[in-house]
Amino acid sequence: MQNQSIPKVLVIGAGLAGSEASMFLARNGVKVVLAEAKTIKLNSAQKVSTFAELVCTNSLKSLDPQSAHGLLKTEMEELGSFIVSEAKLHAVPAGDALAVDREKFSASISAALAAEPNIEILSVDVVDPLELKKQVEADYVIVATGPLTNKGLEEWIQKEISGDDFYFYDAIAPVVDADSLNYDRLYFKDRHKDMEEGGDYLNSAMTKEEYYAFVEELAKAEKVPAKDFEDWKFFESCLPIDLMAERGKDTARFSCMKPKGLEPDITGKWPFAVVQLRKENLLGSAYNLVGFQTRLTYKEQVRVFRMIPGLENASFIHLGSCHRNSFLNARKLLNQDLSSKKFSDLYFAGQITGVEGYTESASMGLYVAYNLLRRIQKKDFVSFPVETAIGALVNYIMTIEKPCPSNINFGLLPAPVLTPEQRKGDRKKTKKDLVTKKAREVFEQFLKVNETV
Repeated sequence: MQNQSIPKVLVIGAGLAGSEASMFLARNGVKVVLAEAKTIKLNSAQKVSTFAELVCTNSLKSLDPQSAHGLLKTEMEELGSFIVSEAKLHAVPAGDALAVDREKFSASISAALAAEPNIEILSVDVVDPLELKKQVEADYVIVATGPLTNKGLEEWIQKEISGDDFYFYDAIAPVVDADSLNYDRLYFKDRHKDMEEGGDYLNSAMTKEEYYAFVEELAKAEKVPAKDFEDWKFFESCLPIDLMAERGKDTARFSCMKPKGLEPDITGKWPFAVVQLRKENLLGSAYNLVGFQTRLTYKEQVRVFRMIPGLENASFIHLGSCHRNSFLNARKLLNQDLSSKKFSDLYFAGQITGVEGYTESASMGLYVAYNLLRRIQKKDFVSFPVETAIGALVNYIMTIEKPCPSNINFGLLPAPVLTPEQRKGDRKKTKKDLVTKKAREVFEQFLKVNETV
């Protein structure tokens, strides 16, 4: 360790995990050097030079405290989450989900990090994290480059740590201009919400004939081929809409296009399938197509997506695309605190560890920073209980045999044992209520026992 009284941590990557980890450490008196390459050159999926960019969608999922995503956000806020706080400041209407104005959210985070006295921002395309650690005289390094790790660093990780098994593919949904939509075929309503009128989601209802014609065109439309002779490897929670169509004509209707909770439509009829659109900003000047990640070529996206009722003359602000994501086999390569088994002062945080989703990524940044702070304070490592949302995510990536990126969900937390009386009612709701209650109780006790400051 360096001979300075104040420890220093190098954080590589100013995405959600890197921004979260940097601010947590800085606010707790640790000097941070935050290295980011996008200020030099954007990669193929990035659109802005500011930090914590939300690439695929503007939603951080549910705020409902009885949901797994809501539970995770509650735990993060208890730890002082910078990301959740900023998201709430720049939220746009999205029912019970936390969706944000992407540009304002990203710009605000960049400004806050730049203004923090304990953070030094470094514009550099990192190739060797340990070499840069020496150059900036840091004691520890956190690699939080996310699934879009730059080529040089990716090659270093593959050579020094991971080997070849280091990627999945992800896809981005298109965004349409609100003024180009035909509102005679669209209606506002939130899924599973009883309201006479209104809602945050704009819905396009399809008849049986419209849906099957649409799916047929999706399946046969021209796709962008995989690059570098690699096979597409997608994770199941974020499949391209065209891949759903290829799997079966009803697959999408039981996924992102399910009509459940949205009946009746504007005509009073029950739709056979529904496409949902969510606001990109508070002005409502743009909407993204929820769940419509795609591999289609740009020309085919315009042709096929204009088959959606209400989008006949849609103008696309951003078209969808597909990109390679990088993920480690955490169980094989990392310690429980997400430090490298090979290099003890090198940590990994965020989606690169094997979680999937914005909030999940940020939570792993918090988890790593929390335990790194304890290490700096000469305190023992503490494992977050598996009954908590954060603990369940860590347990998942550290125990699954074959890496498969996952969102937070109740299936990752221990299932409760129901009494005979509890089995008589709504078992699913009862289980969620019991798991949520247990998680809160365990997390509160965990924080009381394991203070970091």
